[in-house]
Amino acid sequence: MTTKILICDDEDGMRRYLGKMLKNWGHQTESFSSPLLLLKSLQEIDNTPDLLLLDVKMPEMDGIEVLKQLKASHPQLPVIMMTGHGTIDSAVEAMKIGAHDYLTKPFPQEKLFALVKHTLEQQHLREENLALKKELQDQKVPAAPIFQSDKFRQAYDLALAVADSDSSVLVLGESGTGKELVAAAIHYASPRKDKRFLAINCAALSETLLESQLFGHVKGAFTGAVQTQKGLLEETDQGTLFLDEVGELTPALQAKLLRVLQEGEFIPVGATKTKRVDVRFVAATNKNLQDEVNVGNFRQDLFYRLNVISIELPPLRDRCEDIEPLAKHFLDNIANKSQRKVLGIEPEALDALKSYHWPGNVRELENVMERCSILARGGMIKSSHLPFEATPEPQTENDSLPLNLRDTERLQVIRALKETRWNKSRAAALLGVTRKTIDRKIKEFDLQQDDLLE
Repeated sequence: MTTKILICDDEDGMRRYLGKMLKNWGHQTESFSSPLLLLKSLQEIDNTPDLLLLDVKMPEMDGIEVLKQLKASHPQLPVIMMTGHGTIDSAVEAMKIGAHDYLTKPFPQEKLFALVKHTLEQQHLREENLALKKELQDQKVPAAPIFQSDKFRQAYDLALAVADSDSSVLVLGESGTGKELVAAAIHYASPRKDKRFLAINCAALSETLLESQLFGHVKGAFTGAVQTQKGLLEETDQGTLFLDEVGELTPALQAKLLRVLQEGEFIPVGATKTKRVDVRFVAATNKNLQDEVNVGNFRQDLFYRLNVISIELPPLRDRCEDIEPLAKHFLDNIANKSQRKVLGIEPEALDALKSYHWPGNVRELENVMERCSILARGGMIKSSHLPFEATPEPQTENDSLPLNLRDTERLQVIRALKETRWNKSRAAALLGVTRKTIDRKIKEFDLQQDDLLE
């Protein structure tokens, strides 16, 4: 982004000299021959410029008085004073008032370039720090998960118990069971709670974009990289990074992530210098990573690094006592956001909610409650408002057999596609995954639309 630098000097030659050099270095400039014109202009503009080059000795008002007024009206504007040999004492006084630095005339281009560059970099860092502090102040600690069941309580208590350590945590469970909520709970119960908590879905981005998002890139690293950008690793230094769907990482990204976990260092895309970070990792997956390791899809050493502590979240169908409080919580949230308040849930509808299989887990329950709040029109939610039958699905011989994780995942995908009549976008939303993931699962499980909708 182009920076705007103001020049205030009563000498025409000096203004032209400075303006020409700064423009050649890519800056936008505006020059003033009078301090009064400068102050008037600053009062009329909305955006504060990036830097001011201010002469000390001027006829209408000296630079010291101008600086005093600017510190009152524009305290964030960095000012470099320009002084002759006879006014160095004034420049020292200006530094005490709040000037960033000063130049003694005549000065070579190299010295001006270095000082301008350093001042702008320092200002950029100050702005970033202020923005981060504001973000942290405004950041609300997520509410604790809603639950009554002992199964979820055991998992949640374990999450809080390990929060004090710096060890990596692997959160396991089906899509929509609340893995990110648990990851956030670990962060905000840890000594890192005053630093940043960021999350990224590894399945939602292409390999190239995911690499850039995680590790950052330098200007010109690839087409469209018009400026250097920090990655999430650098943004969460001293904080916690949540890697959702970590089982979707490509082998190349697995290797780069392993280096961060082992050495605490990485190289941004297109860079040559190593950067160091201190990040606590919480990863999540609905895959069986041990199976992925066995078939060669996931690095064993990375698996061990991530799986220092594992927490398995139960699916919603295995904690039916949580369905009613969760449903009421979602209805309260909907009422607060959209003013669609309902009177309650009829017993028959509540029984149907408790008997349903919930392939999309808590995320699906939230979607169902939003649908019901629209159809109920301020009345009671009835079983007829539900997008599924009020009676539980009949159990087959195969259903009674214990399923491994892959079989359970296949069954969920089939049910979601049946429920949505092969609408893959709706099925993805129902399961809390991306459309890309649904397409991949259909291919992986060799599912055919005609077979499911017969």
